Amino acid sequence: MRGLAGARVLATGGAGFLGRHVADLLIAHGASVYVPRSSVYDLRKEGDVARLYADAQPDVVIHMAVNGGGIGYNRAHPATIARDNMLMDTFVLKGACDAGVRKVVGIGSVCAYPKHTPVPFREEALWDGYPEETNAPYGLAKRMLLVQTQACREEFGLAGIHLLLANMYGPYDTFDPVRSHVVAALVRRFHEAKASGAPSVTLWGTGTVTREFLFVQDAAEAVVRATERYDGPEPVNVGTGCEHTIAELAGAVSRIVGYHGQVRWDPSMPDGQPRRVLDVSRARALFGFSAATAIEDGLAQTYAWYVAEGGA
Repeated sequence: MRGLAGARVLATGGAGFLGRHVADLLIAHGASVYVPRSSVYDLRKEGDVARLYADAQPDVVIHMAVNGGGIGYNRAHPATIARDNMLMDTFVLKGACDAGVRKVVGIGSVCAYPKHTPVPFREEALWDGYPEETNAPYGLAKRMLLVQTQACREEFGLAGIHLLLANMYGPYDTFDPVRSHVVAALVRRFHEAKASGAPSVTLWGTGTVTREFLFVQDAAEAVVRATERYDGPEPVNVGTGCEHTIAELAGAVSRIVGYHGQVRWDPSMPDGQPRRVLDVSRARALFGFSAATAIEDGLAQTYAWYVAEGGA
């Protein structure tokens, strides 16, 4: 499809971290956005999803609703994460087919890649092995979202696309210590350590593993661009193409926060996947996306938002 002006867009997860930014951008593009609330529609229940489609009457669905978190949350709730995501994905796609929507955009994750994928991760490597163990239930559920989307295209003619997003960070992230991902967790840890005058901060793992960090507003831009411009069946990586060690990230966050204590590492705790960085050439070629925000700028904006929100 070309252009979103006048389109009715159902944004599942539209009140969440990525979803808030996507919804704002869709509105700026002239779309009418329907954001379902979990208190009204439980996307794990087929009847609720059918009612949602009847209420929203969407032309386009951007499916961002998810149950996930950082390593600690994933280790504590593997069955719940796998079940909830597969149920939501199944019923949202079935509802889209039943309602005859024009397009579905599925939001996948770098966590779906095999543990030992050669870097940079190319989309063709997605099925070359098992995901890293601490996030495998989540990653495999995301792979199944891709499979179901492609199957619905083949059987029902659904125009579905799938985006594989790098680790996101930015305003409206989850800073709760139980569910937060690494950037938000570090922002909170260093902020609290500075406030309390703690002489040191102990972080999980060795600090040597690498990640790619995508500012959430860049991610939202990619989602909207792909919605407008991409119609193919193959998954597309969305990221920066830049790799940083967790130790480098911790150093950057501590500088921005202004924490001057010692950073200690606890190698008895899991590191997660050894390396993560995406080949982002397909996104540039197919819908003209390149991330615009340097990591230091994005981290500064994230911390400023966190402080403005009361450091909560």
